[in-house]
Amino acid sequence: MAPGSEQLFVSRLARLPVLAPTGETIGRIADVVIARRESGAPPPVLGFTVMVQRRPIFLGVGRVRELDESGATLSTGSVNLRPFQQREGETLVIGELLDARVVHRETGKQLRLNDVAIGRVREEWVVTALDVLEPGGGLRPWRRAKHLRLPWEQVAGLEPAESAERRVAALANLRPADLAAALQALPVQARQEVVAGLDDDRLAEAMEELPEELQAVLLAGLGDERAADVLEAMDPDDAADLLGELTEADRARLLALMVPDEAEPVRRLLVYDEETAGGLMTTEPVIMRAADTVAEALARVRDPDLPPALAAQVFVVRAPTQTPTGRYLGVAYLQRLLREPPSEELGACIDTDLDCIGPQEPTRRVAEYLATYDLLAAPVCDAQGRLLGAVSIDDVLDHLLPEAWRRGAGVAR
Repeated sequence: MAPGSEQLFVSRLARLPVLAPTGETIGRIADVVIARRESGAPPPVLGFTVMVQRRPIFLGVGRVRELDESGATLSTGSVNLRPFQQREGETLVIGELLDARVVHRETGKQLRLNDVAIGRVREEWVVTALDVLEPGGGLRPWRRAKHLRLPWEQVAGLEPAESAERRVAALANLRPADLAAALQALPVQARQEVVAGLDDDRLAEAMEELPEELQAVLLAGLGDERAADVLEAMDPDDAADLLGELTEADRARLLALMVPDEAEPVRRLLVYDEETAGGLMTTEPVIMRAADTVAEALARVRDPDLPPALAAQVFVVRAPTQTPTGRYLGVAYLQRLLREPPSEELGACIDTDLDCIGPQEPTRRVAEYLATYDLLAAPVCDAQGRLLGAVSIDDVLDHLLPEAWRRGAGVAR
């Protein structure tokens, strides 16, 4: 885009072609995506929705080399054809703003937004002006309306919605990792409002994806009763890691408020150093008996709430099947189970060649074990051969990556 580009009205950009550097038409502009700011300052242009083969995709403004009244020319011929999905904080100019009723801040008069102009200011494309209609007199005031050219700051009614309900609704369908990223990006007050509006299970899923220091901050703001409920909803290993960030008094108080059956596995995990297999493991892998059938095992691993790394294998033990279990017998991998008759007993399908990992093994050794044998999860046993839990590859990566990796983890379009 040339630095001297004049302002362009969005309604006139609609249907204009988007060209590759070679001149080939890739698609046509459908809308302009902006980010409304809480400060009321002119919003920046994020990009465009472009119709390609009858479906909208997103094209970031940084990918556009030239933009004028003849269309857009890209700086590169490659585009991401993933269908456009609007995100929290994004606004479609044509789809959401045009024809909106607004108010002139100085006169208080009711206006109607007719068009939005964008232009390049220094190195950023922003909204430069609004074309609004001021109603005239008579029985049909909008037919006698006159056009006014106003800066964004002089118009009220275009501010982004700030209610917690709207924020929670906008974030409701995000994956846990994406929800966690969105929470980190929110101002403190807005984050607290969203956390208050999430149900315990949804908040627990997001908390598991946050840095532990932020987890501790959010937990402290919940109040003891709800904090205990959220800890119960978290995986025991994640709950133990979080409680490990608290003082001994706070930890004891919250454990006492948890349901005993939920608190017990967390207490067991707290005795291990967090950089060991015991500190990394979950006490809730899929555990079954040798006499159970392949059909029963497949039914267990179909649980949609089961993490993929834990659904890849079934650990087979002697009774009891609650950790710490009876003697560990071996592991039945999902690939093997899919090839066996449904009526076959698990005892005939297990791999007994690999040794268990001890709970005191360091993280590095656990990572080497998983990498050596191409495993998604590994059994952790005590000196008596009882299964204590399992360490999954995702938990190992969480500990091996730099501490600040979550802060910089962006969500690519």
